[in-house]
Amino acid sequence: MIPLEEVQGLTGRACAPLGSVVLDLAQAVGCVLAAPAVASVDVPPFANSAMDGYAVRAADTVDAPATLDVVGRVLAGATLDTAVGPGQAARIMTGAPVPAGADAVCMVERTRLAGGDGKVVVEAVVEAGENVRNPGGDVRCGEVVLDPGAEIGPTQLAALVSAGCATVEVHPRPRVGVISTGDELVDPGTPLGPAQIYDSNRPMLLSLVAESGCRPVDLGRSGDDEAALAARITHALGDVDVLVLSGGVSVGDVDVVRMVLDRLGGAATHWMQIAIRPAKPFSFSVLQGSGRPVPVFGLPGNPVSSAVSFELLVRPALRKMAGHRMTGRPRVVARAVAPLRRHPDGRTHFVRVQLSTGDVETPLAPGRRARSRSEHPWSVRPCPGQGSHQIRSMGLADGLAVLTDGEGVDVGELVEVIVTNPALAVAFVGAP
Repeated sequence: MIPLEEVQGLTGRACAPLGSVVLDLAQAVGCVLAAPAVASVDVPPFANSAMDGYAVRAADTVDAPATLDVVGRVLAGATLDTAVGPGQAARIMTGAPVPAGADAVCMVERTRLAGGDGKVVVEAVVEAGENVRNPGGDVRCGEVVLDPGAEIGPTQLAALVSAGCATVEVHPRPRVGVISTGDELVDPGTPLGPAQIYDSNRPMLLSLVAESGCRPVDLGRSGDDEAALAARITHALGDVDVLVLSGGVSVGDVDVVRMVLDRLGGAATHWMQIAIRPAKPFSFSVLQGSGRPVPVFGLPGNPVSSAVSFELLVRPALRKMAGHRMTGRPRVVARAVAPLRRHPDGRTHFVRVQLSTGDVETPLAPGRRARSRSEHPWSVRPCPGQGSHQIRSMGLADGLAVLTDGEGVDVGELVEVIVTNPALAVAFVGAP
């Protein structure tokens, strides 16, 4: 059996970031910057008010309260035709340009109107520059807004738009084709015939591709027919950057994926038995598609094995191709509140687990010393049903506990967990 790290090195070396393209901002959401994004304007582009209030000359408020003549009103998106002179003020709204002559804004809560004769009383001393947003206070024209490696999400998009960036140079999101194989598979909604099961792998893998930040391409299902599968793969190579197959990668009599990839990839196809459980069988090829290499991942047909293979091998490679710096899932150290048992077999086991936090009482095994709860606040317990065919447990899981070769983990002991639940990933470690 081959160590997992060796296989990850093989796939990682073969999956380089895609070449950069220039896209409009709307098309670049979800992509990773390949070059610095530079501001084409100052942000803000003009001095504007941070408050609703009155634009004043700070010198006129030194002996506050000060009664000033109101010479006009400035709304956001408009300007004042006249300057603010000595003894004068202008009513101003948040975001409106500070009129000429004024050098500060007094918030409206510190003012009161002086009768109906167009005067305002400023009741507090205002310092020069108070409540004024200066031009370029956020970003200067020509300054880098975001560095290469930044993923363009909603807030990054806002920063780029504000800085006048109409286009950006990014790594495109890889197009990832998914094919499931097997005569026994049928689509959801179809009545099951004898010896048939629903094709859960393909929708699962397509969703995992999307959740990884890539573009899923549904290439359908292929039966156990070499010619049909070879034609489907060959046609797909011109349309995708990566191909993911599920099923048919072991050593069965009708494992057609193995037969087809041996013919299409030849000596460049790697068939491996990885020292992990689940997901031991795995294949990797690099085929030529329209003059460019297309990595091809062959995953086991058992649904849990397929999911675990994706998490450990496919997802990091896809995120690397998309230009992400963080390619793996976040990991936390958690304390077992139930035993995570296994038998020595020379493999690393990945156990589906649920994570929790709070006042969980953790009884310690005899002879074990308690550690600070604040040091390791997360608790972990196994999901019911750990067979490689029991996909429900994967649906219940928040992560995969990493059990190195041995007897496993006792109650109260610590274990590393790969956080696969996207919602918990942010809550636990603030990572994607």
